Amino acid sequence: MQKLANLRVSAYGLGMPSTLDRFVDDLLARGRATFSREEAQRAVALTRSGLDAALVRLGQRGRAVNLYKGFYVVLRPEDVAYGVPDPAQWIDPLMDHLKLDYRVSLLRAAALHGASHQAAMVFQVVVPRQLRSFEIGRARVQFVTQAVRDFDAVNQAEFLTSIKSRAGFAKAAGVELTLLDSARYSEKAGGINGVAQMVMTFGDKAAPRRLSQLAAHYETPCVRRLGFLLEHFRHDKQAKALEAFATKAKTTVLLDPAAKPVIVSLAEDFETNGKWKLLLNGEVEIDL
Repeated sequence: MQKLANLRVSAYGLGMPSTLDRFVDDLLARGRATFSREEAQRAVALTRSGLDAALVRLGQRGRAVNLYKGFYVVLRPEDVAYGVPDPAQWIDPLMDHLKLDYRVSLLRAAALHGASHQAAMVFQVVVPRQLRSFEIGRARVQFVTQAVRDFDAVNQAEFLTSIKSRAGFAKAAGVELTLLDSARYSEKAGGINGVAQMVMTFGDKAAPRRLSQLAAHYETPCVRRLGFLLEHFRHDKQAKALEAFATKAKTTVLLDPAAKPVIVSLAEDFETNGKWKLLLNGEVEIDL
């Protein structure tokens, strides 16, 4: 008779998987494709060093990848060529593992809202504290930090949407947040022209009241740039919702913050938009 000491009950089923492979197969059978090292340690009868060796072998055989700080994603056969599945399939459990709130934004969110040309290889995630960006397989994950107070104020369900994948859902910025995030972090969103492309494509979908409410948690210069672009593309209701932020501004800033500083003696060569208090130091160019 097997001793009771050898009978181990797990949340993964009636009995504990006896090997790491069985543990992984069990996860897939239940529709899961991610796990932490701690989960694996609880689930298999291996010593710490034995588990480390088993995880290395699992990776060598193309069955799983250590994505980030002891967090693993299981590879299905169709994922092997890419090195890792689409980040939309595992970003939510990863952030849960890190105990950190998040939203997918910038280029990936822009693609979600209709700017298909923005579907870049980089997968950008806004978080309330600094995290190391990483690249694995063909996936590039870039973490963008927003101040905690502002992040907590805007990262609410009413301002978010979701990306659906075979593994579940990932939280993503709604239209208004995507526009404001892109204006705020324009260097990561294709520059001022990348932001302009988004504004032209889906700026008219932004709810004016919501846009104004969220803009209060962003720096005034980026709000003014967004307002200018909304007006430029004749999304008048949305632009009007941001006018108050320009009225209160006391200084003029560059339309394109990535451009080289303007020499004072040459500043007169650029047009100034008095309404938005912007020095138009570049042409707005978009793909049609």
